[in-house]
Amino acid sequence: MARLGQERLTGPGVVLVATIRRDGTPRVSPVEPFLLDGDLWLSMMWQSAKARDLLRDPRLLVHSVVTSHDGAEGEFKVRGTARLETRPAVQCRYAKAVAASLGWRPDIERSHLFAVDVSTVSYISYNTPTGDQHVAMWPPAREFVRRATSDTSVGDPEPISDIIS
Repeated sequence: MARLGQERLTGPGVVLVATIRRDGTPRVSPVEPFLLDGDLWLSMMWQSAKARDLLRDPRLLVHSVVTSHDGAEGEFKVRGTARLETRPAVQCRYAKAVAASLGWRPDIERSHLFAVDVSTVSYISYNTPTGDQHVAMWPPAREFVRRATSDTSVGDPEPISDIIS
């Protein structure tokens, strides 16, 4: 599931991040994700609305970008909390890794760097010919298929083991 998450989150180069506004309503914003030392990192513009949201309330949801209407590529979701990284050595290592990998270098003095402390992950995809819904989640590790019963509904979960082994 980790490999799948890496592909779906970093492959397109952008994810959607849901944060909580001051008034309690959700904010959804695009962010460029980066994986370093097994952690998911999100760098944000200095004092951007989404960064201020996370500084006030660190809960977030990271959602892969969906680029087709049929859902075959699947959607990968990470729920957790954002941890502000303030250690200069870690920020510099992150900036160097981003520069080497992506070709641009974050200004560590004029941006916010957050590591995501993961609570849960889930992956949902659809089999285009059959309409079946495939779901994998962790923790706890669960995986199942819900067979399509019509164009807009699925049946009860049936355990399978395709992604989580």
